[in-house]
Amino acid sequence: MDSIIELRPEMVALAGGEPLVVKGIFEVADRLSKAGIHVVCYSGGWPMKPDMAQELMRCCNTVTISLDGATAEVHDKIRGRAGSFERAMEALRILDDAVVAESPPGFDFGIDTVAVRSNFESLEQLCTSIAPRFPALKSLAIGAVIPAGLASRSGFVEHELLSESQVERMGDPAWARHLQSLAPPSVTVTCTDNLDLQMNPAQGLETFTALQIEPDGEVRAMPIYEGTVGSLLEESGETLWRRAIERWSHPFVTETLSAVHTVEEWAEATRRIDYRFGSESVRARIDRRPQFSGVPG
Repeated sequence: MDSIIELRPEMVALAGGEPLVVKGIFEVADRLSKAGIHVVCYSGGWPMKPDMAQELMRCCNTVTISLDGATAEVHDKIRGRAGSFERAMEALRILDDAVVAESPPGFDFGIDTVAVRSNFESLEQLCTSIAPRFPALKSLAIGAVIPAGLASRSGFVEHELLSESQVERMGDPAWARHLQSLAPPSVTVTCTDNLDLQMNPAQGLETFTALQIEPDGEVRAMPIYEGTVGSLLEESGETLWRRAIERWSHPFVTETLSAVHTVEEWAEATRRIDYRFGSESVRARIDRRPQFSGVPG
């Protein structure tokens, strides 16, 4: 955290995995917060308890609960874990009760949803049936699934990556306004196609300012792709940031990403970049990945 603070970021997002099972996570967030950094914590909600909500309100600015469907049927199938919908809803209830009771200044909570084919048709239901349940809820962020990691597998591409028309809708301001109109006025609904994370050279990367740091201090050259540029525990953040920027213009990266025009091509590019720049252990992990054959029925 001290090394991160030296980078003087405006915001740090603690995500996983599940941050709330990490020993010392509240001390980590508290150190960042006291340094004047806006702290966001993303959680699936499974381990949330009332005492955790109190800690989060003390050391974070925003807590976001991941919700992948408006019903247990949809959410639990995508998560692959029975009961995860009820746990997420309970986490939202705990946060809502805490905020209503205490009205902590500078703190809010929201919902984050990854749009895949399995839940795309139920996104409106999140606005109409889930958001109104929590009076203190401030945001509902919906983002298109990114073909990274396990989501870059060919089987996932065929079954769960959004179609080109669905991606186009996710980036359409009119669709975002429609979803906003379905939600309570107190809830801000945002919608994104997440294409900026592709880091295609044609996009122009001058304003890209996100740095992803792994739990062991290794810094990824490009947030959604495998391949690190060194450890924040051993070198300065400025050095690693400059090294990351150099990776963006690496001939293999520019050639691979310049050829991307569809989400299917993006997934293929991800696999190539991950295998090219991933460590030996990363490549071994990629080789062990099971084939994805669809969300279980």
